[in-house]
Amino acid sequence: MTIQEIQEEIIDDFSLFDTWDDKYSYIIEMGKKLKPLGNEHKTEDNKIKGCQSNVWLHTSLDNDQLVFEGDSDSIIVKGLVSLLIKVLSGHKPEEIAQADLHFIDKIGMKQHLSMTRANGLSAMIKQMKLYGVAYQSKVG
Repeated sequence: MTIQEIQEEIIDDFSLFDTWDDKYSYIIEMGKKLKPLGNEHKTEDNKIKGCQSNVWLHTSLDNDQLVFEGDSDSIIVKGLVSLLIKVLSGHKPEEIAQADLHFIDKIGMKQHLSMTRANGLSAMIKQMKLYGVAYQSKVG
């Protein structure tokens, strides 16, 4: 699936919920399903700057595609990390660097996050896109 198709799927998934309490529960469930990040990757270098919670993002290249793994000590933030990984992981660095992540606005995420969480979400997106830019030179 393309980044665009995955975003559309997430928008459809969120449209099934009537309230933000239900949407938060869904985000938390997504975080619970996220494979735990190994302690060897919970380093200062992998920590996302600008997040109030501890958030780690490990990146690797597999067959010209970036693979993201992440974790957080906050259940909601872990769910947000999970959403971003679902959308961006497994795509070419150039696609990630240029991705327009419109699903965040379409599902109303930014309006329903505290200012610090919204800033953290922006920091995670920025870091993932920077990895996309950085890895472009490593892909033929």
